[in-house]
Amino acid sequence: MAQSSLKQSFDAFRTAEDIDTSALVAGAVGAVLLLTALASFVLRLGLEVPSILGFLVVLGYGWYAHQGLAAKSMTFLMTVSTVLILGMITVFLVLESLHAFRLMGPEILIGMSEPVTLFGVTVLPGLGGVFWQPSSATYSLVPAMWGTFVTTLIATAVAAPLGIACALFLAEIAPNWVREIVKPGIEILAGIPSIVYGFIGFTILNTYVFQNFRTPTQGSFFLVGGVIGLMALPTVVSVAEDSLDTVPDSMKDGALALGSTDWQTMTSITLPAAFSGVSAAVLLGVGRAIGETMAATVILGNTVGLPQPLYDVFGNNVTLTTLIASQYGDAGETQLSALFAAGVVLFVTVLFLSLTSLKIEAELKETLGGE
Repeated sequence: MAQSSLKQSFDAFRTAEDIDTSALVAGAVGAVLLLTALASFVLRLGLEVPSILGFLVVLGYGWYAHQGLAAKSMTFLMTVSTVLILGMITVFLVLESLHAFRLMGPEILIGMSEPVTLFGVTVLPGLGGVFWQPSSATYSLVPAMWGTFVTTLIATAVAAPLGIACALFLAEIAPNWVREIVKPGIEILAGIPSIVYGFIGFTILNTYVFQNFRTPTQGSFFLVGGVIGLMALPTVVSVAEDSLDTVPDSMKDGALALGSTDWQTMTSITLPAAFSGVSAAVLLGVGRAIGETMAATVILGNTVGLPQPLYDVFGNNVTLTTLIASQYGDAGETQLSALFAAGVVLFVTVLFLSLTSLKIEAELKETLGGE
């Protein structure tokens, strides 16, 4: 998408008419000032403010004297900026995490506290009984990755069926007046700050589960998964409903004409035809669940370790996001690098899910004859 927008913006420059010398000079000066501001920020030269002010002055002149060209230039600049910022974030994360990866090697991703044996052979040597100990420069992301995996599974189990069912109701069953009320209400859920969800989970759900289910501690993966599953609902519902709406009416009318009921039409025609888009909706919801921080941080105890037994969903341990949020404040250089390594794992995971969902949506458009 960014590549397509970049090409359109470049074509606008190529086809622009009446570009005089003053416009070219203003554009060149503006580009130099903007690059100076960026280089000053990266190299800490202290020239950001005057460079940005100069750029705004040049932009004001361009808007006054060459408004059309200035507008095209700004759209081109914004498109380039999105790609550039993504690249800078990626490079920064990788560079900051290199120290931890060099120190721990692959053990930062697969290291266990105790030796792991397979058929009497030691596969992993172990980290001396600990997963995360800054004093001895021992860092393993295994507990955080496991916690993220468990909470994401629970969140998906909540968000996927509820989201798809709600999307089906809104797209195929609900009358217009119900849809106009319910859909904005669902979208409002996305506007509630995550700290509010976390506070409700901590003060109400934590206490309820602790008192009625006799859990060993307050806070658990189960609660976090349920809360962030509800937080992911608006994403799943919105994208899934859009996908269901793209199914041609002729396909559904044909099924009804052959004697299928509304339910049979939804399950045998609508859902299979929009399956790719619905899958993309679930993947985007999963991406939201993986990256959720504040709600999980408030609810969990943030103890770096694996639950015993491993499948215990009431374990009160840590996820990748809560590990970063709970430890970055007083982290030293090496520990901070290990937290950046956790950020790299999160970034790569969410990026993979996002690209997969985009690919699935593209396949849906192609299947249904879209562009």
